[in-house]
Amino acid sequence: MKFKFVIPAVLVLGICFSFVYKLADDPFSDLIKRLQEYNKKYAQEKVHLHLDKPYYAIGDDIWLKAYVINTLTSEPSNISKALYVELIDEKDKIKTQLKLPMNGGITWGDFKLPDTLSEGNYRIRAYTQWMRNAGSEYFFDKTIKIGNSWANKVFTNTAYSFTKENTTEKVNAKIKFTDKNGQPYINNDVTYEIQLNARNITKGKATTNNEGEVSINFSNNQPALYKSGKIIATINLPNNQKIVKNIPITATSNNIDVQFFPEGGNIVEALPNKIAIKAVNAAGKGEDVNGIIVDNEGTEVNRFETQHLGMGNFIINPQPGKIYSAKVKFKDGSEQTLALPKAQKSGYILSLNNNSPDKIIVKIMMSEDLMGTNELKIVAQNSGNVYFVTRSPSQKQIITATIPKKELPSGIVQFTLFNASNNPVCERLAFVNNVEDRINTTIENLKPSYTKREKVDINLLTLFNGKPIRGSFSVAVTNTAAVKPDPENETNIFTSMLLTSDLSGYVEDPNYYFLDKENKTVQDLDNLMLTQGWRRILWKNIISNIPPPETFKPEKSIGISGTITSYGGKPLPNSKVSLFSSSGGFFAIDTLTDAQGHFNFDNLVFTDSTKFIVQGRTAKNKKSVDIKLDIVPGQIVTKNKSTGDLEVNVNEALQGYLKRSNSYFDEMTKRGLLERTIVLSEVNIVEKKNPAQNSSNLNGGGRADYVVTADMLQNCVTLAQCLQGRVAGLMFEGSVPYLMRNMSAGKRPMQIILDGMNVDSDFLDNIQPSDVETVEVLKSIGNTAIYGSQGGGGVLIITTKRGGGSTSNIFAPGIITYSPKGYHMTREFYSPKYDPATPDNRLDLRSTVYWHPHIVTSTEGKAPFSFFNTDEAGTYRVVVEGIDMMGHLARAVYTYEVK
Repeated sequence: MKFKFVIPAVLVLGICFSFVYKLADDPFSDLIKRLQEYNKKYAQEKVHLHLDKPYYAIGDDIWLKAYVINTLTSEPSNISKALYVELIDEKDKIKTQLKLPMNGGITWGDFKLPDTLSEGNYRIRAYTQWMRNAGSEYFFDKTIKIGNSWANKVFTNTAYSFTKENTTEKVNAKIKFTDKNGQPYINNDVTYEIQLNARNITKGKATTNNEGEVSINFSNNQPALYKSGKIIATINLPNNQKIVKNIPITATSNNIDVQFFPEGGNIVEALPNKIAIKAVNAAGKGEDVNGIIVDNEGTEVNRFETQHLGMGNFIINPQPGKIYSAKVKFKDGSEQTLALPKAQKSGYILSLNNNSPDKIIVKIMMSEDLMGTNELKIVAQNSGNVYFVTRSPSQKQIITATIPKKELPSGIVQFTLFNASNNPVCERLAFVNNVEDRINTTIENLKPSYTKREKVDINLLTLFNGKPIRGSFSVAVTNTAAVKPDPENETNIFTSMLLTSDLSGYVEDPNYYFLDKENKTVQDLDNLMLTQGWRRILWKNIISNIPPPETFKPEKSIGISGTITSYGGKPLPNSKVSLFSSSGGFFAIDTLTDAQGHFNFDNLVFTDSTKFIVQGRTAKNKKSVDIKLDIVPGQIVTKNKSTGDLEVNVNEALQGYLKRSNSYFDEMTKRGLLERTIVLSEVNIVEKKNPAQNSSNLNGGGRADYVVTADMLQNCVTLAQCLQGRVAGLMFEGSVPYLMRNMSAGKRPMQIILDGMNVDSDFLDNIQPSDVETVEVLKSIGNTAIYGSQGGGGVLIITTKRGGGSTSNIFAPGIITYSPKGYHMTREFYSPKYDPATPDNRLDLRSTVYWHPHIVTSTEGKAPFSFFNTDEAGTYRVVVEGIDMMGHLARAVYTYEVK
């Protein structure tokens, strides 16, 4: 653990002297010691994912490299050993979850994007079990756009306009429907439903005009409660085809929220106060405003104007008895008067000047009544490491201290001012951007230009403080003609680890602050520090010795544990517990329970979808026992905080990329390298009902309108593909099943019951067809009546092999089955090798030219790698990110031309 006591030069009204701080036996020193112990014990982890591209198309693969650091340890063995990475859709539903094994704080994996997905704004979320204790706001959570051209017949473009009548917000949505070639759908019937915060507001019908457009109007009568939602529009195509489009509603008004943030947290009378301003529109993005500050007599005391993304600051010197307000002017010419926070008669101000590249100037100001009354202390910390502690008497009204930035690490430094009672009275954040903390990467042998399909040989060189270092690096190469970079809004290893991982709330365009070191950029970043939420360190918990929640333990390995009890609930010590699995070969192991009846099979390694049988016996070999497994509950999906990154017209925003990717997918399909859903025509199948063993069907196993058995599920990737076209009247939108008769009346999805458990209607993509024994389709009233109102849309009864599910009893005493989350099987990125002696005339249209998640440099700091260019010309972009054993970070971007 790093802990430095800096002896600053302190200037008190022109008198220069130094303070030497030593840990002593006093309450404040005890507080610092508790802070050290608290941070060391509860130090949190930070996660960054390096993605190969910023956006994707249905049919793509998402390749990712994960970096996990804990700044309070230099031992990678102390970091969690498993990382969870999730793909989350616009409904805040987990579509896919990966569990990745970590070694030394690094891991990698990939998602496949099947054509059963729909286009939209998806999220990639990553966290460890230990991180869950601090809350989901500190997870890696990035919004990405996924477009669909390959398996999409209808494209939409939506434009919103807003008006207001009293407190009611009125919205007009103009939606244009076209095919993939841009031709409008004319005179097609459209039904729509408006949802705000998942609540149905209104529904109706319309017909597209000669431009393929419909106009939809709706009102938001509760704007304080309902902020966003979606339009569910269904267009009727020829041959009775119904295509459903989910169109985001990111806002229902043009309202702009303006907030004021006093520096350090206080406004104090008769002192110069810096006040930050932040203006955000209803969609979550910054809006620049300007205005004047006036007192209660209407006298103008200052003017203000935001500088970047709705953020800025101004100075006022509030006088006793005065009340101040801001007259804010918006870009549409409208104005609003807002009250400033009330000034205190007595208090402290903690002010920072962070404009210098070499130092931070700390200034403490206090009201006259507090002068000479106590001793003040300042603590500065970063990610749990304390870097600066000092004391100062309060004999003068202004105290300044200078801290060299070379003594501070890169990232957010939290400054806290304490009074004589050791209570925090002010807090201020500052961002330090020390290039000395970073790994310097260069590449050798990269030419300015290459030809198509030419081999690119590169040597990666890495140095830290001028010395070669070993580290793990990921490399992504893309063609900017196909994948256009968005430098300001990029999420990279610097923005994740140094900035957003220590801030709550949405940070717009995070990489803007790392692109240069101009004075304006430094000031804009300081305004972000003044206005952004902060909750990482809660001083009141440390002062009161209240530990944070420790519900989730660091996951060091995969284990299966639980307790053996009698049927009455009494723990059974010395019971024999056996663990069996036949997935991927037979496996068996035994253990005994302890005095509390607890057992633990630790250090297991298995892949996802592995099924186990747990068998328990008493010490006298009796079977009449109850097995209760220790199961960690899943992480709930919170609402997307990055509302500013949501794109209403995803397909249009990605139009250029989708056209290129469509050609690539067609070429891959011709070669048989890409699986594609084939929608079969509806057929009527009459067959004797098959019995379904172990079924949870309330009618009895096999009593269904149709039974799909395991031998029918062998040649498809997803369960929706297996069932599509196989059963009369059963159809799918994405992976959600419907009975055709319900499409026009209420559009109610079928209820899905998996091994006796009700699951969401879009859960099918999470079930492996190879794990399923039977699927019973209940359509007729005679079979669905027993399920009451839940069966109104039809029911799918899915029974997995050997009982399946998470845990289930297989109707034998002392035996249960268990399917824990196993490790994801990592695939290797396909990178062709061209030989001039063997011509290959097949088109190479890869959007990701090269991806390598784990390039390890030698002790000399070197690592070679190579790849071949594609058949497309353009500027190719090479992005390198990495980390060494001590947690130092690296990122660099290089380009070359392909002609």
